[in-house]
Amino acid sequence: MLTLRRYQPSDQEAVWELHTVALVQTNAYISSGAWDEDLHHIEDIYFDGGEFMVGVLDDRIVAMGALRRTTAERAAIKRMRVHPDHQGRGYGQTILTYLEERARALGYKTLYLSTTDRQQAAQGLYLKNGYHEVARKPLDDRTLIYYERDLLSCRDGS
Repeated sequence: MLTLRRYQPSDQEAVWELHTVALVQTNAYISSGAWDEDLHHIEDIYFDGGEFMVGVLDDRIVAMGALRRTTAERAAIKRMRVHPDHQGRGYGQTILTYLEERARALGYKTLYLSTTDRQQAAQGLYLKNGYHEVARKPLDDRTLIYYERDLLSCRDGS
């Protein structure tokens, strides 16, 4: 059974590996760069008004996701990843649900996120959970898709 817990500094290597493996699997990995800097400073970036959770199965991190404060009323869902060997088991849903509940507890009214056109499972997860597309922007040979969700109109968790 998947166990959720808050990120710990000793998780750094496993989180980086999961991030890379999950993106490579969907052909969404660009390369390491400035856009990955947050993963080298997780506690500084995510623990002030946000969260970074890992999903552990058999002592191995197989899922992760984060919540990052952007304003007093708005936060971003970030770094949602599930190891390819463990996809389709509801682990992404488990992490997303937890992050949404945490966002409500922290007083956020709106959540937003982005994914690429190559991450079709992620797109389905977000649409199923009440996120709606608000923009698309080209990025190299892919398209970034931006989603948003109003937490005030979805108090029951749907």
